[in-house]
Amino acid sequence: MGTIEQPPWLGEEELHRFEEGADSRAYEKLGAHPAESGGTHFAVWAPNAAQVAVIGEFNAWCAEANPLSLDRYAGVWEAFVPQAQPGALYKYRITPLSGGPPADKADPYAFAAEPRPQSASIICDLDTYQWNDAEWMAHRAAYHALDRPISIYQVDLASWRRVVEEGNRTLTYRETAPLLADYVHEAGYTHVEFLTPLAPGSFYAPAGRFGSPADCMYLVDCLHQRGIGVILDWPPAHFPEGEAGLRNFDGAPLYEDPRVTPPQFDYGRPQVREFLTGSALFWLGRYHVDALRLDAVARMVYLDYGRAPGQWTPNRHGGPENLEALAFLRQLNEQVYAAFPDCQTIAAESDAWPMVSRPTYAGGLGFGLLWNTGWTRGILEYLVQDPIHRRHYHHQLTFSTMSAFAENFVLPLSYQEVACGHGSLLARMPGDEWRRFANLRLLFAWQFGHPGKKLLFMGDDFGQWNEWRPDARLDWHLLQYPLHAGMARWVRDLNTFYRAQPSLHQLDCESAGFEWVDAHDLERCVAAFLRRARDPDDATLLVFNFTPVPRANYRVGAPQAGYWEECLNSDAPLYGGSGQGNIGGVEAAPLPLHGQPFSLSLTLPPLGALLLRPSPDRKL
Repeated sequence: MGTIEQPPWLGEEELHRFEEGADSRAYEKLGAHPAESGGTHFAVWAPNAAQVAVIGEFNAWCAEANPLSLDRYAGVWEAFVPQAQPGALYKYRITPLSGGPPADKADPYAFAAEPRPQSASIICDLDTYQWNDAEWMAHRAAYHALDRPISIYQVDLASWRRVVEEGNRTLTYRETAPLLADYVHEAGYTHVEFLTPLAPGSFYAPAGRFGSPADCMYLVDCLHQRGIGVILDWPPAHFPEGEAGLRNFDGAPLYEDPRVTPPQFDYGRPQVREFLTGSALFWLGRYHVDALRLDAVARMVYLDYGRAPGQWTPNRHGGPENLEALAFLRQLNEQVYAAFPDCQTIAAESDAWPMVSRPTYAGGLGFGLLWNTGWTRGILEYLVQDPIHRRHYHHQLTFSTMSAFAENFVLPLSYQEVACGHGSLLARMPGDEWRRFANLRLLFAWQFGHPGKKLLFMGDDFGQWNEWRPDARLDWHLLQYPLHAGMARWVRDLNTFYRAQPSLHQLDCESAGFEWVDAHDLERCVAAFLRRARDPDDATLLVFNFTPVPRANYRVGAPQAGYWEECLNSDAPLYGGSGQGNIGGVEAAPLPLHGQPFSLSLTLPPLGALLLRPSPDRKL
């Protein structure tokens, strides 16, 4: 047993590129890499270490068995261990130069990791999985274009479904794959977004509690084969904690920024930028992920975000902006889109930083899409009011359209709205049970009509009563009840209609795609607008009644003559509504109104939304 002499695993040029932060694929050499002839190459960056050894199942966790040798210039330690094979657990025992006690650390570049609370890394060969999603990969650019429909189902794997009969255990990646693909396909979504499926403290390993890396690849593969894109929550704003993690990795701050507490990544250090950028490229390449969603971007770009005085140091200009983080985000997006132009990056930024989803050459941060959290706050603040008071909050409906095209927006109704004491969306709606469901149907209709891509958290789409808990499965039994089944049917039909109508998605990010018909009827809490496609004759009229009072003979302006078909009505009985509406459609009258050359006399259902389209060849 022992470390044997091998040619250097990292050459001089590779080490130089790593030291300069010029190798965004350092994960191909750093970490644990099984050799074709047997054994494993280990390499780890620890410039502040006096000694590093790899310990694991293959050497009885003995630090004297396999010491690593140091390249002093790059601070990289490496060794080849012939008895180390795929599947074996390992860590690095690091003795710091500072003279402190040795610490056992997980591999930052490990491709697999033990489930929590254990923290060892696992030697893994990722090349064993055979992909079957060639058709999706060949055409996925078309599914991520800004003029295509994007409707995202946000999922927490640990609580989506559980096996109650087996101690309430979570499903594995492979168990989840066909069930999730069937559900998402039937419900009409285009994408799935997974909440933090990474292993705790790891940026290159999926969560081991659900299975192996190959099992995780199988889940992505299965979704792709059903025509469903995959978005990964990717967390460079969150510095991983834990004794075996990155904090003081080699006895001193290495990955973390010493200027701030609590810790965050040192975005100005070349090797740290390389570590993070490499992780992004790794998931898009090796796991065929289609988009990355970065949470808490505001925490990255502001040094003082969530920190008290004394917990941060101003930048060189004396301000709170994290200049290194801003440079990192621009560089990250440039490299991602250069390597994977058929993918997307999505920012969740809550502090109104400008031009987040604009190109870096124009001064933007370079993301493809941005969560519109202002839209979320506005519509929820409006809908949680009793309808009798909504006229005082009418601006919450209309203000979001004033900046709807300042960025390329996603409209999120995410897990953040149904956790931490907020209650479920359904439970937050006012009124009795019927009115709560009607209000929730209104919310979803407003979301699917408003410019921007769509995101719904699991359980909201069938009207879950309980607040989301990560340790409990969704209340799937509710689908046996008509109102919940009707809600699921409403979301499915909204998804189907949204995907089928270019007017509802083609100009999502262009002002030509939206036109107010009437934004001023605050006394009756009615709003109407048009969504348009590039074809000037392709339009959808959406009319909303935000009170429980049905309104007969309500006239709304229309841009075209002929018959307007009532394509969707949220008050239809099959959705749980009262059945009031327009018996399939109405004929436009040559009575100009609301700046339009024609108008429609409509019956507006209580707490209802109507989606109408012109059918000139059809008559009453």
